[in-house]
Amino acid sequence: MTINVINPDGLPTVDLYHQVAVASGSRLVFLAGQVSVDADGAVVGAGDLATQVEQCFRNVATALAAAGATFADVAKLTIYLVDWTPDKMAALADGISRASAALGITAAPPLTGIGVAALAGPELLVEVEATAVAG
Repeated sequence: MTINVINPDGLPTVDLYHQVAVASGSRLVFLAGQVSVDADGAVVGAGDLATQVEQCFRNVATALAAAGATFADVAKLTIYLVDWTPDKMAALADGISRASAALGITAAPPLTGIGVAALAGPELLVEVEATAVAG
């Protein structure tokens, strides 16, 4: 399976992700949105957006592994952010950078960030959903 990520001419280059992913493979993997909870259901990083983003990515990695996939197979991420404002971009980028370093993510897939009013619990600040194409 191969995912090629690109930033085509005519679109802006964004530091956090690529604009396009071209995937070839035989299995689509759809993950439910992952929030910042550990295996016991305890919230990780209450009040800390960067820590919650990192835990969400760790949970996505765990779910991908269960499906026989890795972040290298991810074609698209959607990130839902509670009460999003542009001043939170640094914390989002920090969480993604920390998760990428910890998980060995080298090619950031296309990403859509969506501001939402709330998630499943009042302490949850972010939820990350992934679609992967695995061989």
